[in-house]
Amino acid sequence: MSDILTPDPAEPRDYGDAGEAVARLCTLYAEATGFLTAQFRDAMRNGAPSHRIRAYYPEVRITTTSYAQVDTRLSFGHIAAPGTYATTITRPDLFSQYLTQQIGLLIRNHDLPVTIGLSETPIPVHFAVAQDASLTVPQQGAADFILRDVFDVPDLATTNDDIVNGTHVAVNGAGPLALFTAQRVDYSLARLSHYTATDPVHFQNHVLFTNYQIYVSEFEAYARRQLADPDSGYDSFVATHNVEITDPDAPIEQPLKLPQMPTYHLKRKDGSGITLVNIGVGPSNAKTATDHIAVLRPHAWLMVGHCAGLRNSQALGDFVLAHAYLREDHVLDDDLPVWTPIPALAEIQIALEQAVAQVTKLDGFDLKRIMRTGTVATIDNRNWELRDQSGPVQRLSQSRSIALDMESATIAANGYRFRVPYGTLLCVSDKPLHGELKLPGMASDFYNTQVSRHLSIGIRAMESLRNMPLERLHSRKLRSFDETAFL
Repeated sequence: MSDILTPDPAEPRDYGDAGEAVARLCTLYAEATGFLTAQFRDAMRNGAPSHRIRAYYPEVRITTTSYAQVDTRLSFGHIAAPGTYATTITRPDLFSQYLTQQIGLLIRNHDLPVTIGLSETPIPVHFAVAQDASLTVPQQGAADFILRDVFDVPDLATTNDDIVNGTHVAVNGAGPLALFTAQRVDYSLARLSHYTATDPVHFQNHVLFTNYQIYVSEFEAYARRQLADPDSGYDSFVATHNVEITDPDAPIEQPLKLPQMPTYHLKRKDGSGITLVNIGVGPSNAKTATDHIAVLRPHAWLMVGHCAGLRNSQALGDFVLAHAYLREDHVLDDDLPVWTPIPALAEIQIALEQAVAQVTKLDGFDLKRIMRTGTVATIDNRNWELRDQSGPVQRLSQSRSIALDMESATIAANGYRFRVPYGTLLCVSDKPLHGELKLPGMASDFYNTQVSRHLSIGIRAMESLRNMPLERLHSRKLRSFDETAFL
């Protein structure tokens, strides 16, 4: 193929209004994906075209020549040094509220317009047609022509976490404006639909992670109570396979087969509701879920799961508020060195402690009766207690760990890595070092009495964080030396 067929070129335009800038992004993206979708449909019907087909992601670009310092309390919304900065954009319809906020901060803090135009990054056809349920991209060899000879396909060589991990090298003289490129976002949006069986449009800004399906029934019961209350602010509940109800008495048919990470959403119109993700047991799922949810830029995520209590003074059902993490999960070692401290975030810690006090009716020194604050160890071996005790037990003692699980440190570390405020409140379900194993009878009694209260605490904490200004919640301690302007 000697030439490339693309949509009509669009000249870059400057905008001093964030709403108008986002509207232009929506127009450019719709034109590009509409073009690719039409060309793909034609190719599936009539065979390979005589031209290569290509369309480009839109981009946001800004250039500043000043070192002028903005409000030093802010951790985002500004550029630290003169230069040109840009980021490619996908699904501006999905991210319109976020983009309006971030672009608005740039314009206001620097008193400069942003430039909206087309980037040099092609849109893979898989992502372009993803919104059209009538179209499916065939696997390699299934079509009458070689797909990548005609259309651009996802390129993992350029879909990575270099910006997040601090290893990015600027191209074309432009520094990164956001943590994720458009193709990286598209990749995660596709993965989220696959793993959770719900569309990314349903995800809310506050995400709870758990490691037991039993929390789901409690979450659904809570959601139905909220939908029955016209003053709750919640307007719908979404279960797996995008089943959405607004009537608190509407039935939800249970699917014959659950997805890998069943996910449920209690929604508010502004996206400030709560999403619950059952990541199951293990650090691999915890990393996978947070790797992809991070592109949605949630305001906070919390782990509310079960753990092994490591202290004799703990009882089944006690709570553990993590203020440090011992990382032996290994799944993030290549992205975030184990020597990196994962700090506790004051805003999250206070919200969780206050929520425990509200639900249990205990306060101050009396809270110590049912809650311990300390180090949580996360490991990748579910049967760690069957190994030589001189190894793991000694490390747990030296680290002053008070609880052990397989997900919390992974979620916190990825929160730190992706600049998403994080926290952990666990519930002691067994004490293997002290002869109290998670046996069927004990587990049933524990589940019946503690799951509802534990989930209520997590929800209360999230509702408290929802009322906190975003610039206060997103702490500067999560930002590196050379940060992107976008949150």
